[in-house]
Amino acid sequence: MIERIDTSARMSKIVKHNGVAYLCGQVGDGDTVAEQTRDCLARVDALLTKAGSSRKQMLQAVIWLADMADFAEMNAVWDAWVPEGHAPARACGEAKLARDVLRVEIIVTAAC
Repeated sequence: MIERIDTSARMSKIVKHNGVAYLCGQVGDGDTVAEQTRDCLARVDALLTKAGSSRKQMLQAVIWLADMADFAEMNAVWDAWVPEGHAPARACGEAKLARDVLRVEIIVTAAC
């Protein structure tokens, strides 16, 4: 069974299948990559909770940065957010994001 949560014509914020929650990409508000990352991760937390999951159940994260020069700043926030011993498989790359003001987007998959 596939369960879609907060679905619009374009996308679902969460899709659950076989005990796995797939979250749509999250971006955040703020002027710096650190501020945007903190806000983005707060949004990930809310979706994980809504999916019946948590940070400790993350399986994979894909992170897109508008500029890899922001890698260390984003990682400082990420490292403080991920529970010790529960780091997901992760990839991080540089991409042109949907709006010029966006500096980071994070996509998470988690067990639920």
